Amino acid sequence: MKHFSIVFAVLLFLLSNTLMAQGNYVLVIHGGAGNVTRQRITPELEGYYQAAMSRALKAGEEILKNGGSSLDAVIAAVVVLEDSPLFNAGRGAVFTIDGRNELDASIMDGSTARAGAVAGVTNIKNPIKAAHLVMTNSPHVLLSGRGAEQFAFEHGLEIVDPSYFFDQRRWDQYREFLRTTSPLRSQLNSEFSLGTVGAVALDMQGNLAAATSTGGMTGKMKGRIGDSPIIGAGTFANTQVAVSSTGHGEFFKRNLIAYDIAARMMYLGETVGQATNYNVMEKLRNLGANGGVIAVDKDGNIAMPFNTTGMFRGYIKSTGETAIRIFE
Repeated sequence: MKHFSIVFAVLLFLLSNTLMAQGNYVLVIHGGAGNVTRQRITPELEGYYQAAMSRALKAGEEILKNGGSSLDAVIAAVVVLEDSPLFNAGRGAVFTIDGRNELDASIMDGSTARAGAVAGVTNIKNPIKAAHLVMTNSPHVLLSGRGAEQFAFEHGLEIVDPSYFFDQRRWDQYREFLRTTSPLRSQLNSEFSLGTVGAVALDMQGNLAAATSTGGMTGKMKGRIGDSPIIGAGTFANTQVAVSSTGHGEFFKRNLIAYDIAARMMYLGETVGQATNYNVMEKLRNLGANGGVIAVDKDGNIAMPFNTTGMFRGYIKSTGETAIRIFE
């Protein structure tokens, strides 16, 4: 009987610890990294950014605190950011060299390693929803252009006239870009391209997910696709970590930044902080590339490094801890 009591006590202890671990959740979001300083962001505009990020965090947390999945949480958070003209995604997307809006998005479920993405779409109100549909309702990972748009339409997503994405502030930036920039000179570091959005989450069941959405960069060539819809470059999630990136897209693709963070954690035993800092503060910086990432690991540890003057970012945890930050 004594032996049975000891075994029972051990099992009860292990079960209680498992339930406690499963009760934790974390949501982290970003709204782009770049030349963000207090001199460039007025107090009024800062307030708008704060409010938009707060709405995104609350939308995602509402799902997580009720036992919902990390996948649904990152979608909810990104949709809020896509619907805001403040960010370079969805309604606030920047313009291509010929004055169009071409949108990219991707999503990945860490528990199943399934992923979906769309690229170069022009009439899907929320590209992140289309990326999710590609993951769940097609045999593919990435659909682009008219094929992605037709797929979204056939599956009942909201389709809008391309004029929906017109924003006067972005148009003014585009016109300024045309006046001040040689078409032969690379504008990968353009301050006009700030605002790619993303979210990563850990849910109560211990599952991780990541999502990223963008309008690309101002003045990009027609048909250019950045890192945001590329799994392993702009977005990655497995059972150990979830990552969403923002910044100098071509370099994120060449170096598979999002996947490399996960790889360093798996193969070198690095923490999420060590792996993200290496990629952002050493690898990218040494290459002359600007940007940042957000990440959360299976234990709820978060990282939000960036090598620019600022990054729109925030997080919320089941403990009640929350923060929204913009500057260094």
